[in-house]
Amino acid sequence: MKILVIEDNKSVCSMIEMFFAKEGIEGEFVNDGLEGYNRFKNGTWDALIVDWMLPGMEGVTICRKIREEKYTVPIIMLTAKDSESDQVLGLEMGADDYVTKPFSPLTLMARIKAVTRRFQNQVSNDGEESIKSEHFQVSKNTREVIVDGTPITNLTPKEFDLLYYMVEHPKQVFSREQLLERVWGYQFYGDERTVDVHIKRLRKKVETASQPFFHTVWGVGYKFDESIKTDEI
Repeated sequence: MKILVIEDNKSVCSMIEMFFAKEGIEGEFVNDGLEGYNRFKNGTWDALIVDWMLPGMEGVTICRKIREEKYTVPIIMLTAKDSESDQVLGLEMGADDYVTKPFSPLTLMARIKAVTRRFQNQVSNDGEESIKSEHFQVSKNTREVIVDGTPITNLTPKEFDLLYYMVEHPKQVFSREQLLERVWGYQFYGDERTVDVHIKRLRKKVETASQPFFHTVWGVGYKFDESIKTDEI
């Protein structure tokens, strides 16, 4: 596995490099955002780890530009920002996951394995699956989403993954822990707002006032149900 790390803190880079060596991962490390973005475009990578605050070009800008150019490489953002609004921004710009500083190297390695495993599974399943329902047409091969005849073109990779999984399992109730394990690919210890943030973004992008799809099951989690016309269960 070959991973590009764009991080201006050299001690953090040294720590990550040590764990990469233990895992047999080939890592390249860049300390400037603009240089890192150019390095990304001139190479082939299995994943990208990018810090939020960087000289030259901020991490969120790097994410946005990579997604605008239709690259699907998994991206993990390192950030000292832990507010919900910051998480929303990073995820909306195209990051698949985020790790809040200070972090355990073991946690970072678990996230890397999860996002790359999920991406590899998607590639191997390309062309095998598409879903049609009353309101949705979702293609895993082309990663296209059509809702009531209207293409939805602004989903991040992880928003698509979550939508596909829930449309694939209509009316089934999932806890946040289950969704993290089955969509993100790991058991999450700590802040579970990752799921809440993604559900919130999906609601804004695919629902209307008269037709909700993602319903909160209080005290449990969420379910996808096209037959319910209100968000109360």
